[in-house]
Amino acid sequence: MGRTNVRVRWRATAALLAAGVVAGPIASPAVADGSIREKQWHLDAMHASEMWKISKGQGITVAVIDGGFKLDHPDLAGQFLPGKDFSGGTGGVGAYVDGHGTEMASLIAGTGKSGGGTGAYGLAPAAKILPLKINNGSVSAALPSDFFDQIGQAVSFAVDQGAKVINISQGMDAARFSSEDVEKLNRIFAQARARGALVVASVGNQAKAGNPVSYPGGLPNVVGVGAVDRDVVATDESEQGPQVILAAPGMDIVAACAADTGYCQSHGTSDAAALVSASAALVWAVHKDWSANQILRVLISTSGKPNDGSARNNDVGYGAVRPRIALTDPGDPGAADVSPVPVTEPSPSASPSRSVSPPAPTSSVPSPTESPVGGVVGAPPVQPKADAASGSSSTLPIVGGVVAGLVLLAGVVFVVVRRRRGAA
Repeated sequence: MGRTNVRVRWRATAALLAAGVVAGPIASPAVADGSIREKQWHLDAMHASEMWKISKGQGITVAVIDGGFKLDHPDLAGQFLPGKDFSGGTGGVGAYVDGHGTEMASLIAGTGKSGGGTGAYGLAPAAKILPLKINNGSVSAALPSDFFDQIGQAVSFAVDQGAKVINISQGMDAARFSSEDVEKLNRIFAQARARGALVVASVGNQAKAGNPVSYPGGLPNVVGVGAVDRDVVATDESEQGPQVILAAPGMDIVAACAADTGYCQSHGTSDAAALVSASAALVWAVHKDWSANQILRVLISTSGKPNDGSARNNDVGYGAVRPRIALTDPGDPGAADVSPVPVTEPSPSASPSRSVSPPAPTSSVPSPTESPVGGVVGAPPVQPKADAASGSSSTLPIVGGVVAGLVLLAGVVFVVVRRRRGAA
């Protein structure tokens, strides 16, 4: 499937919530205490309120290829364009078995409308989402050829619909694909770039499980994205290798989802890819005449560089994306028809640091873990180090709205106990 869901132990999470660790840096006075927005530390770290004075992604369509979407979530009301279901299942794009697609849409274009503006915001809240459903294991067992074929169809459809950015927070071990599958999808991605679209994909969350290359994140004409924590250090799970082009926050990320409470906290390269897609939308909304190559070049040139002194490394690629700098001081976007990233043709049998990996696609949404507060992805470069992972994700529902700490803690305990009883 497009991702592996792993529940986090409720006791540890409840303790974090009670201690206020999840909230992260203090937001602007306009953010209500106890709101979901207050817990979205990545927006503060990326200086969202400053960026939104310049751009909110208006006029830009971001296609999200995932396993289904909760189309009626209050924080996404009015954000979805008519989409399409390529999964072969029933129920259309609005049928889902988990909240992954909803989370990705929320991280990109959430409006925070729940509770009078106390809900979850996306990084580009004025962008529109084109929801495209595939079978990432949510409909039935996902065969590599079907997985690739549906992604290819969805990408072509997105380009036909005028999507400028295409987000694929999904992945499957590269070793599982035939050369014919790879060549076919490579052609589709090349055509998408030639027609003006930027394809962004998670690199995967299996750095500690052999670090296998994940496709499509490891293919040419795709912006492979790794995850960093609050200190702008590559997360232990974020996969590493030459396929990593950029990085973005992927730890303790709070977004709207399909859980009973309406909100989840997660971690992974799926989240990071969605934030890079949103960053591209922010810049494109201001520079509508720029090509995909120019948007990517500016995101790369304004990123927070690795601290090892290199232009790029295998942990965070060219660095952690900083859309605020891309908006205020973009520099020369360069040639419209020249890619800022060398394109090398991969083969399923030649992937970096490859070892045996799980037989299913993986999306990249994460789960909560304790990490220091203070990494600033939208400010001067603070460098990452370390392990990367391939696309896996775990989420934990959190209570939405303006609530006191004890009420929030009690809600978490109640939900977990109820689920455990249900499971038993």
